[in-house]
Amino acid sequence: MQHVTVPQDRIGVVIGAGGETMREIEERANVRLDIDSESGSVAIEELDDPVAALVAPDIIKAIGRGFKPETALSILDHDLRTLDLIDLSEHTRNDNDLQRKKGRIIGENGRTRELIEELSGANVVVYGSTVGAVGQPEELEVVRRAVGMLLDGAPHGAVYSYLERMSNELDDDVSFNAPQ
Repeated sequence: MQHVTVPQDRIGVVIGAGGETMREIEERANVRLDIDSESGSVAIEELDDPVAALVAPDIIKAIGRGFKPETALSILDHDLRTLDLIDLSEHTRNDNDLQRKKGRIIGENGRTRELIEELSGANVVVYGSTVGAVGQPEELEVVRRAVGMLLDGAPHGAVYSYLERMSNELDDDVSFNAPQ
């Protein structure tokens, strides 16, 4: 049995309307969830598919870090699709610095976060003191690098150039590896 703690304001999202999201996670990941809505603790019990059950904690964590349930469940759709969390508090000195750096990652009206998402191919969420990404390993590497550049103070233009270059490389890899 595994345990994941979900922020109080996200427990309702894990449960879903009438328990719908919880039932879908249980069904698709082949687990049983025991959710304590007071503490935010989610106990995950494996039923009979250990591989799917290994992914269940990441699905719960992804929802807890601000992803929509559909995006979190997409982790089950492909063997290499995973959740990656970047802890911003490791890169900041205090709360003001955290807010400033989150603002750099989100960008004006959310445009920088959207571009990171669009050009990397990964789903990206900024929540609390983390940046979460759900995607393939090469997509997650692009997100991690772009966020790192922003945290290090790189100009947004340089980050956008990097993202466009990597997007073209990822597109070339996909078309190169596509069946003829």
